Amino acid sequence: MIFGLSHSHSSNKEKKELPVLDSNSETDLETATVKTDDVFGTISEDGPNYRNVGWLGTTVLLIKSQIGVGVLSVPSTLAVLGIVPGIICLWVISGIICYSDYVVGQFKRRHPQVYGIDDVGHLLFKGRLGREVIAVMYWLFMTCVAASGLLGISIGLNAISSHGTCTAVFVAVATVITFFLSCIQTLGKISWLGWVGLVSIMSALLTLTIAVGVEDRPATAPQDGAWDKGLVIWGQPTFTEAITAVSALVFAFTGTPAFFGIVSEMRDQRKYTQSMLLSQSFVTAVDTVVGVVVYYYCGQFVASPALGSAGGTLKKICYGLALPGLFVTAMMFTHLPAKFLFVRLLRGSKHLTNNSTKHYAVWYSCVIGCVLFSYIIASAIPVFDGIASLVGALFGTVLCIQLMAGMWLYDNWEKRTTNKTVLYKFLLFWNIFMIALGSFLMVAGTYGAVIDIKDSYAAAEGAGAWSCRDNSS
Repeated sequence: MIFGLSHSHSSNKEKKELPVLDSNSETDLETATVKTDDVFGTISEDGPNYRNVGWLGTTVLLIKSQIGVGVLSVPSTLAVLGIVPGIICLWVISGIICYSDYVVGQFKRRHPQVYGIDDVGHLLFKGRLGREVIAVMYWLFMTCVAASGLLGISIGLNAISSHGTCTAVFVAVATVITFFLSCIQTLGKISWLGWVGLVSIMSALLTLTIAVGVEDRPATAPQDGAWDKGLVIWGQPTFTEAITAVSALVFAFTGTPAFFGIVSEMRDQRKYTQSMLLSQSFVTAVDTVVGVVVYYYCGQFVASPALGSAGGTLKKICYGLALPGLFVTAMMFTHLPAKFLFVRLLRGSKHLTNNSTKHYAVWYSCVIGCVLFSYIIASAIPVFDGIASLVGALFGTVLCIQLMAGMWLYDNWEKRTTNKTVLYKFLLFWNIFMIALGSFLMVAGTYGAVIDIKDSYAAAEGAGAWSCRDNSS
């Protein structure tokens, strides 16, 4: 039995202007209010509406869950791998993640009681242990991504203010603002912030690509005399450098664990696939264009995050444009793990969808717990590339690759003796291969990221955690 699966039966006040439908209705739910849900129970006007996100709002949320801090590390990975293998790796990872994202929608439709990825762990590993292990991994992953967002915000504030104060203060300011934004309870109300964040980060990236193209040389290059971009078509990195770069690319696409929470709040979950395909195409195109253009003009002097490649005033402008997007990223990856804890604690209780004192006490406690943990990670590991690679390798591969392959096998393994079609055999082989590939990337990538963080600390002569040093240079 799925943990906490029961429904409250409080009275429901129908909205007069919209038809009230069951979530399994064949009617177009984009123009309706969903009445019941396998996760949230009865949806009433006495509490927040957790099934109120349209397909377009879903698309924006999916895009924003992937375009944020991850894209800012793409140019530096091309500098390590080289343009050709770097782009090939980018596209291959995008294709693998796109397949995983598709499986999320199919699995949710077959198992409507699934809310979080921990429910998947319960089904796949047939017990509470699987649920709790996946739950811990998911929570750590999401809060670490939020931490990278907080770190990105502190870099932006340092850049704009020319290191106006201690970096530790900027991280604390980012944490406080993120807390208040994350307290918004439903994704239906957050989707407009997704638009703000998307316009923000895209404006910054567009400004960056124009800036590096018109400037004489990047900010970190020698400002006098001749200089060599040192463009690399085929890189020759060490194993540690290569696997760390690949892990950073995985991190650029690791919004997948958030997709269960997003699709769960869609009005019409049947439209998830079209939203996902649109978002994945957009994200891949942006990552490719930004990565190639910025690396082409900056070469070996590309900065990470990439916005630092624009020098002087343009650097301030780029970060100024990007700050709202970075805040939205930090907010989303704080809100979703907080919602995850909130649903786990109140699932099956009337307090989940009613505006009671317990409802708000649990909600705010969950948000505070998540944002404080992210603050500690951002302060303790102030190495942007290090966090991106470590999170992508240690948690991103399991939650975006192996687990999704396991979901397909869970629904289709028993067909292996009856389904002899070429397509089925290919998919069977493909999903087994995904588990093997993800496991390799997890082990090797984690090793590479740990070595990278260790080297970064050594280069800083031990200065790093809760440091006042300017991190925008």
